[in-house]
Formats: sequence, structure tokens, C-alpha cells
Amino acid sequence: MQLSLVIPCYNEGEILPSLLRRLDALTTERPDMEIILVDNGSSDATTELVRSAPERNSCIVPVRVETNKGYGHGILQGLKTAGGEFLGWTQGDMQTDPMDVLRALKILEKSDRPARLYLKGKRCARTAGDRFFTCGMSIMESLLFQQPFWDINGQPNVFHRSFYENWENPPSDFALELYVYAAALRSGLNIVRFPVLIQNREYGTSRWNINIMSRLQLIQRILKYSFQLRMSLHKNDSSNF
Repeated sequence: MQLSLVIPCYNEGEILPSLLRRLDALTTERPDMEIILVDNGSSDATTELVRSAPERNSCIVPVRVETNKGYGHGILQGLKTAGGEFLGWTQGDMQTDPMDVLRALKILEKSDRPARLYLKGKRCARTAGDRFFTCGMSIMESLLFQQPFWDINGQPNVFHRSFYENWENPPSDFALELYVYAAALRSGLNIVRFPVLIQNREYGTSRWNINIMSRLQLIQRILKYSFQLRMSLHKNDSSNF
């Protein structure tokens, strides 16, 4: 059972040495894994570190995106090159440990129907502000889609290739997380959550979680896309009758 794990990195030059050490440990334990390390249009040391990563770890496949077109775009470019039967992604800022994906693999390997699973991390040990934001978004999306959503941006995400091959017009920004979650629910996949510990960033700052205004802008973008997605799903449902 091979898993291809996509990790998008945008200007993470300071933290990449730590990430690469964790990826060494991950692939030592699971040498059958493929790590798709995406340089998502970076302008710092990320470019060279990603390019040279296979020299230290043959399980790493580097992908260069020349122009940053969004977080989701980087993930999608990585998925295009992935060769595993199972696919997934996690963030490259080390707030979640890439070793967490081992928990997902254990769940898959114990399942009688692993292709029908969608595995998603459930973030623990978060700040009160982050929990409030997550709870508010989860309630809004659950009401809109009339299905239970929780911790939409939880990491890592792992699923069978057949699920990925049915995606249509996924968004190229942070709304990708919502799109895939909604698609998993719509496809009737068994969504399994497992706890992952959230840690503080060692270096740098978040690209979106900077202040209250940045959060409000993200909420506005996600809600706008949510209504578009809900309308699209409604039209598809109506066309079946």
C-alpha cells in the first residue's frame, strides 16, 4: 500500500531543514512512501532546498511551481505527479508533524475497505481563538450543506486515488480543503478523524492567520465559495431527475 504525501511550501526556507529531518525519519519507517515536496512559487531558500532534497532522501520528489497561484494550486500540482494508490497532503510549516500520517496508514491497513475511507486529522491543543474560529466555520458549513462538518482545515488528509480522479474544478486557494471535505461527504466516503497535536511555528508567520482582519477576509472568501459550491451541487442533483 503506497501513499504519496504532498507537502506544499511557500517561502519556508527557515523551517525546511527541520521538515526534511522529519521526512527522513518518516521514510526510514516507511520507505515505500513517496513525498511530493512542492516549492509553491517561493522566492527564498525554499527553492534550492526543495530542488536538492532528493540528494539526501530518495523518497522525495521535488516539484517547482513558478508562480504562486494559491495554497490549493500547490497541492493540486503535487497531486498531478503523485504515483501512489493512496494520496494525501499536509502543510509544510511544521505546525503538524508529517509523522502524523503514519496514524492514517495504520487505519488504512486495518480496514476491510480502505478505498472507501477519507482520513483527516483532528487538531488538538489549539488556542481559544482558533477553536472559536473552527467552531464558527463548522456550524456555518454544516447548516449550509445540511451535513456535519468539523475542523475543515484539519491535517493531514488521506484518500484513495479513485476519489481524487473524480474531482471537478477544485479551487486553487484555501477553499480546496472545503471542496474535498464536501466531495467526500457527497461520495459517501467513511470519514475517519484522528487526533493530531498542533504546535507553534518555529519560524516565520502564517500567510493568512495574522490578525482579525486576515481571518475575516478568509471567512468571506470561504463563505462566498461555499454558496457557489452549494449551488453547483444543487444543480447537479436537479439534473438527475
